[in-house]
Amino acid sequence: MKDIEIVRMLKFPRDSVWNALTDSAQLAAWLMPNDFRPEIGHRFTFRTKPAPGFDGTIHCEVLELSPPERLVISWRGGPLDTRVSFDLAETAEGTRLTLRHTGFGGLSNIIPRLVLGFGWKGLLEKKLPGQLSAPQPAGATAWR
Repeated sequence: MKDIEIVRMLKFPRDSVWNALTDSAQLAAWLMPNDFRPEIGHRFTFRTKPAPGFDGTIHCEVLELSPPERLVISWRGGPLDTRVSFDLAETAEGTRLTLRHTGFGGLSNIIPRLVLGFGWKGLLEKKLPGQLSAPQPAGATAWR
């Protein structure tokens, strides 16, 4: 399978999860420093540690935005030119988050795909729930 797909059940309201995905400060706390804005067409970057063949900058653009259900961004860095989607569904227990990272073609993307697959799993299992458990500023709502 060439794509990454991860489904996580989060015991938090969908609006809280949406805010963690679309508020630049919250996104930085669990993912990476960024200049994200929840606006279709907005171009932004994530910054992380450089690695061989990768300068540490991920160039992105908001491609789809359907609050509080769906966010799709382009994800370009190093040899990759891919897409990441986040789909949120309310459940009786909280929110079902489905992450899909697609567009890994060719043998040159096998290692980046494996690294990102493990990275996304760790982020969605530990960092995102940790951010959701942290106290949020009053009135912090990115999409309203």
